[in-house]
Amino acid sequence: MSVITTIEQLEAIYGETGLASTAKVADRVTPHYRIMIEKSPFVALATCGPEGLDCSPRGDLPGFIRIHDDKTLMMPDRRGNNRVDSLRNIVRDPRIGLLFLIPGSGNTLRVNGHGHLSTAPDLLESFRMEGKLPRSVLVMTVEEIYFQCARAIVRADLWNPGKRVDPQQLPTPGQILAAMTANDIDGAAYDREWPERARKSLW
Repeated sequence: MSVITTIEQLEAIYGETGLASTAKVADRVTPHYRIMIEKSPFVALATCGPEGLDCSPRGDLPGFIRIHDDKTLMMPDRRGNNRVDSLRNIVRDPRIGLLFLIPGSGNTLRVNGHGHLSTAPDLLESFRMEGKLPRSVLVMTVEEIYFQCARAIVRADLWNPGKRVDPQQLPTPGQILAAMTANDIDGAAYDREWPERARKSLW
């Protein structure tokens, strides 16, 4: 197996970066990138820490990531599984990457920067949803932001309803938990109770 071990080897294979790939990069939220952020209901949050890397999904109503100013984004941390892998990483290493998805659009938006977690009461209050506050808010300073061309989503045919996988073809969370715990967790009960548990804990 041939392993690439130097940047020179890599560049020899891939060649020079095209102008469009560099011209699209900004160090702040531009008017066009603002529109993409405001239309997105989903982002993948990448963080790093002493144990390694982590990438976690975040979803909410479109525009849930607030543009405080052209260098600052704010994202509420809604209820989840309490693993806090991403938050633990941010406390120890402020570097952050975001990948925004917009349903129906082939283009994605990438944002890199650094951030911190805030529990300022007025900030938490500003993100109240259905009477519930987030437990913290991620405040991110934008260092670079740019769109990613649509090739990956076009190849995946991601938004084609006809390509959706039938959930019946996939293992359920309960089945996975039962197998991983030698049935110490009742998988059928977990699957049965999850919709109501999720309904009560979305926010």
